[in-house]
Amino acid sequence: MTRKKATLLLADGMVFHGTLVGKEGTSGGEICFNTGMTGYQEIYTDPSYTGQIIVNTTPHIGNYGVVDDEAESARPLIAGIVVNDFSNVYSRLDAKQSLQEYLAEHGITGIADIDTRLLVRHIRSKGAMNAIISSEISDLDALRAELKKVPDMNGLELSSQVCTKEPYFFGEEGSSIKVACVDYGIKRNILRCLSERGAYCKVFPAKTSLEEMEAWGPDAYFLSNGPGDPAVMDYAVETAKQILALGKPLFGICLGHQILARACGISTYKMHHGHRGLNHPIKNLLTGKSEITSQNHGFVVTKEDIAKNPDVEITHVHLNDGSVAGIRLKSRPAFSVQYHPESSPGPHDSRYLFDEFISLTKK
Repeated sequence: MTRKKATLLLADGMVFHGTLVGKEGTSGGEICFNTGMTGYQEIYTDPSYTGQIIVNTTPHIGNYGVVDDEAESARPLIAGIVVNDFSNVYSRLDAKQSLQEYLAEHGITGIADIDTRLLVRHIRSKGAMNAIISSEISDLDALRAELKKVPDMNGLELSSQVCTKEPYFFGEEGSSIKVACVDYGIKRNILRCLSERGAYCKVFPAKTSLEEMEAWGPDAYFLSNGPGDPAVMDYAVETAKQILALGKPLFGICLGHQILARACGISTYKMHHGHRGLNHPIKNLLTGKSEITSQNHGFVVTKEDIAKNPDVEITHVHLNDGSVAGIRLKSRPAFSVQYHPESSPGPHDSRYLFDEFISLTKK
């Protein structure tokens, strides 16, 4: 199959020429890379990647097609993809369609046949930055003009755009535990992990008031993952403060972790190029054990601020750079982690966190 030519332009001027994958068009966003060896569909449908162009470090992408059950949301929400070798054919028997068909159907533009190793090394050196992919515009000056229109991830609020518009339920209605989930861009597998442990979940839009959630009578609260900059989500921070005042169990993942931290007066900042992949080592400071985790975040909480708050304790640290990967409150049944214990296809080292949350709720 002959593919149309495409161009990738980075904000610092670096240019790559390759071939089009997905839908013909032009698309811009923050470029970042994921080191996962598998799970491309889960990556592309994770709402936390909204507004981002994903570079897959695994060179061969598309070879096992697409399966409906492996989507983390209703559709891919990425701004684009960058791959080395893209496969139009797939070999998995239960796959419903090719990745090319899936991307084109949902309007995702990507580029293949470029040196992704060179690109990833460049991002690691220069940091995450905006970029643009186009199969329509070959003139670099015109492409630069389009790239300038792409918003910066710093100061960008996206959760209210990607969250559910109406509340919905997940799990068995007769369950003894009711968990109110605040949707900032929640992944489906989080809801599966909660329901498998006996929780009946009601998922609320990001800006739902505590009064409305409390009217349902939840036993506990969950703050979900999601995209964007937590520093501009004052509405979420205020809700988290109100939940903490109730004294009910509270669990946060990724963006939810950052929101909990900010509710405790702990600031967040944008990382140089973030943590994204299925192989990040974390140490649990409470048990002394280490776990391999799935991560996807470009912002992180400030360790120095935690030292100033006697009520907040660091529970997990990232072993590569020492960044904060988990916290808990001493005065409230509240905790959070900066990574994804629900990760699918894996690893599953951190699923115990859901057990701890349910156990905390039962108490």
